[in-house]
Amino acid sequence: MVIVCGSANSWIVNTLINNHGGLYGRLTHEIKLYPFNLSECEAVLKDSGITYSRYDIAQCYMILGGIPYYYSFFRPDYSVAQNIDMLFFSKQAKLKGEYRRLFKSLFRNPDYPMDLTTHLAVKRSGFTRKELLEELKLKDGSVFKDALDALMASDFVEKYVPFGKGSRETVYKLTDPFCLFYLHFINDKTGLDEDFWQKNLNSQSINVWRGFAFENVCFNHIKQIKRALEIGGVSSKQSAWISPGDGKQTGTQIDLIIERRDNVFNMCEIKFYNKSFSVSKSYYEKVLGRIELLGEMIPSNATVHSTLITTFGLTRNEYSGAFVKVITLDDLFCRE
Repeated sequence: MVIVCGSANSWIVNTLINNHGGLYGRLTHEIKLYPFNLSECEAVLKDSGITYSRYDIAQCYMILGGIPYYYSFFRPDYSVAQNIDMLFFSKQAKLKGEYRRLFKSLFRNPDYPMDLTTHLAVKRSGFTRKELLEELKLKDGSVFKDALDALMASDFVEKYVPFGKGSRETVYKLTDPFCLFYLHFINDKTGLDEDFWQKNLNSQSINVWRGFAFENVCFNHIKQIKRALEIGGVSSKQSAWISPGDGKQTGTQIDLIIERRDNVFNMCEIKFYNKSFSVSKSYYEKVLGRIELLGEMIPSNATVHSTLITTFGLTRNEYSGAFVKVITLDDLFCRE
């Protein structure tokens, strides 16, 4: 019996799992270790004597993802912002060079998958295979396929079929929080202050980034969202939807659509706020417009349930009826 374990997923997949030589058909079992979820990261921090609010832990997850090794560097006497500065922006930052080390440890030829990852980070909704090949001027073949497969095997990239599209329009999306954070704030940046995160904590750029990063956290916690919707036993699939619009109609984007076999479509709006979310009149009208637009695209026997995924819930007012279901941060911390 031979047991092989390690972080070099591309080598394991290509050399052992997809081996066409003497090892073909001899694999007994695969055990894939996934990144930790929010609840498990909370347990890791508590075990280290660190007590953060779930709001702060969610922000840690936006940056470090579910890799417990990274959390082991946290200092209990530091705030989240202080720890992030220590790990990424200080002179002796432990994780400043981690991005390149990570790819070199995972891939035999790291430059190719790094180029793919860098480009995937440009558009948060992702790219089709055709778009990637055309924009990066790459040849379609085994090298491209193996690199993309290795990125998915390493949980850096996920693929999904956008709502209303066919399998030929499958989109590849970068979902690894660490890569997204590094490429957004650190890669090719020079002259950053050692306390960059603390100084810019409430800046517009970081607030905008938090919104996108929280969407990514939600995509990484689909099981918890389905449990909160009480549809854990219902067959379903999830995707995002972007309608570019035309001369007559403005473009529309829906963060997350959960298409269920019980003829319900959960249209999810995702909002990261430091307090309870309040629906304004203009936003209420926007949500109703999206419901109407989505209703025109689904079967006549199906219905749309507008769903809000946010941090601290919904403030009740005359427009809060825009949502029939509200999912909070506590729901995302639910154990599977």
